[in-house]
Amino acid sequence: QYIAYVAYPLDLFEEGSVTNMFTSIVGNVFGFKALRALRLEDLRIPPAYSKTFQGPPHGIQVERDKLNKYGRPLLGCTIKPKLGLSAKNYGRAVYECLRGGLDFTKDDENVNSQPFMRWRDRFLFCAEAIYKAQAETGEIKGHYLNATAGTCEEMIKRAVFARELGVPIVMHDYLTGGFTANTS
Repeated sequence: QYIAYVAYPLDLFEEGSVTNMFTSIVGNVFGFKALRALRLEDLRIPPAYSKTFQGPPHGIQVERDKLNKYGRPLLGCTIKPKLGLSAKNYGRAVYECLRGGLDFTKDDENVNSQPFMRWRDRFLFCAEAIYKAQAETGEIKGHYLNATAGTCEEMIKRAVFARELGVPIVMHDYLTGGFTANTS
């Protein structure tokens, strides 16, 4: 067993591309049959390279600012059952949670666009639930709409539709969505 430390000059990487970075570091090497036991133990990304990624604003402060909630924990939940509800009943569950005092709700990662609840219908009913709960409580409410899709184009289409509805928060499954979707 051996440990090798490898350093690459930044000029070898496309700015802002996680896909290129991992392809360059592990893509070809992990394909060699002679290196079946090879593992990547650690990866350190220099701040100069990290700054080339133009990701969305994130973190607890952004969440607090969007919801106008400070000085206390944010309260939220994932809607259950995660699968099987119609879009209308799903929206009702969102409304009841938000009206009952939660700050936000979220889709489960499995909730995409199944035959019993298409994404567009879910987005519409959830937006309606948010606005109704806000009107009744006088508080800003949120729901994380899952925009995960089979292609980056479809994911972006869903996110744009959410924005058009006035829903400021979307989510996507970063693990299964892939590196390119994460930075799109």
